[in-house]
Amino acid sequence: MREASILFFRACLALLAMPIYLLSFLGIWEPFCRKVFFPFFLEKLSAIHERKTKKQKQELFRNLPDFASPSGELKLLEIGTGCGANFQYYPPGCKVTCTDINPNFQKSLLRSMNKNQHVHYENFLVAAGEDLHQVPSGSVDAVICTLVLCSVHSVKGTLKEVLRVLRPGGAFYFLEHVAADHSSWKYFWQQICHPTWKLVFAGCCLTREIWKNLEQASFSELKLQHISVALPWTPIQPHIIGYAVK
Repeated sequence: MREASILFFRACLALLAMPIYLLSFLGIWEPFCRKVFFPFFLEKLSAIHERKTKKQKQELFRNLPDFASPSGELKLLEIGTGCGANFQYYPPGCKVTCTDINPNFQKSLLRSMNKNQHVHYENFLVAAGEDLHQVPSGSVDAVICTLVLCSVHSVKGTLKEVLRVLRPGGAFYFLEHVAADHSSWKYFWQQICHPTWKLVFAGCCLTREIWKNLEQASFSELKLQHISVALPWTPIQPHIIGYAVK
């Protein structure tokens, strides 16, 4: 009965989003989404998400200086930098390499850089999380990834790259929306929204259990907490937050 209900409501939602499905079929939606819609949407969502998670992010990034190299230098790599919402939390003088698979965030990214000149911006790489070959192995002290693992092609592959580029003793910081408890109504609605949400929002998956990938990765230490972010009327309230040490 539950599966039938999910399929029925999925079909209803697909009917409502039929123009987008049609544009996708014609090959128009994906380039429009990447260049126009998703950068615009992400900037608006980032502003709302930032207000809701500011205290949690301040606490999360508080110990970033602890992972500086013995010389005192702190090199950060951010996967899926997007609009640069995390720059404000980085320690003064740290060196940041930004990466994103979508190069169409320039305007909002430049605004964030201009607001946060306490950080040294070393480079911007157009790269997927699963393929950071432009970054040498063991070359960074910390990797930051927020609201990105939901849309990478392979969470396992991305974490493998994270471990490769981190120096021994370096840390991986994350804040990601995840699947809700399977017995909850939230998960029921996540299942309904999933196909259409993934199409509309550039591959974003609602039902990933990312904490399992982190637990299975070869980190020596994992600090992980499940939290709920107050985003009413959205299927992305369940989150995980924390950091893992190589």
